[in-house]
Amino acid sequence: MTNESFENVKSQIGYCGIWCGSCVAGNGALRELTGRFADVVGNYGLEEWVPPCFDFKEFSKGLESIEEMPLCGGCRSGDGSPDCPMRLCAIDRGVEDCVECGQHGVCLNTERFEKMRTGAVGAGLIVKEGKGDRDELIEKWTEELKVSWPSCILFIEEKENS
Repeated sequence: MTNESFENVKSQIGYCGIWCGSCVAGNGALRELTGRFADVVGNYGLEEWVPPCFDFKEFSKGLESIEEMPLCGGCRSGDGSPDCPMRLCAIDRGVEDCVECGQHGVCLNTERFEKMRTGAVGAGLIVKEGKGDRDELIEKWTEELKVSWPSCILFIEEKENS
């Protein structure tokens, strides 16, 4: 089972090479986890168990805020920074993404590109490493995501109450 949010970004690889389907802010995993956590907290009556110094109402407001965060649709759908230099450069050069360009030695965006990709990998996102068939890569990555925490939550069906 996949959710609508994941389906909206599943086929997108950003101009920087980051696969949008692996981003918890865009694929819906963060919202799903937050919602399920809020349910568990509510069902267990955690408000009665926390220490007096814990502000449960503020905590609940924080969870609600996360659940209401807008999902990112990916830069190929018009989200993200319209002034992203990698986006503008890739469009100008007529390449699918920076990985396809081949101008890394002389590119003015190399430092930003490497910093962004390093941060993405550190956060658990999947980043395109070389040239390859996009559909095959996305299919492979989707299978990896099914077992990768926290995005695996998107593929776990909830048990129905009997």
